[in-house]
Amino acid sequence: MDQILLEKLNSIEKKIDLKHSHRYLDIKETSEFTSLSISTIRRAVNKGQLNCSRKLGKLLFQESDIQRWLNG
Repeated sequence: MDQILLEKLNSIEKKIDLKHSHRYLDIKETSEFTSLSISTIRRAVNKGQLNCSRKLGKLLFQESDIQRWLNG
């Protein structure tokens, strides 16, 4: 029974992670989320290391892209 409960909890956790991975953060939120300076984030964008969208004249970062960059 403990195994079934653990599997269900893992399934729920994956669904929550996927839901949050589509969230967009602006550069200030990304800086706070990563504990890195805005200039470090801009350098990563300019080097092509971190993907971003430039909608509405702002740099917007998908949380999943930020996580991938941090782990990569």
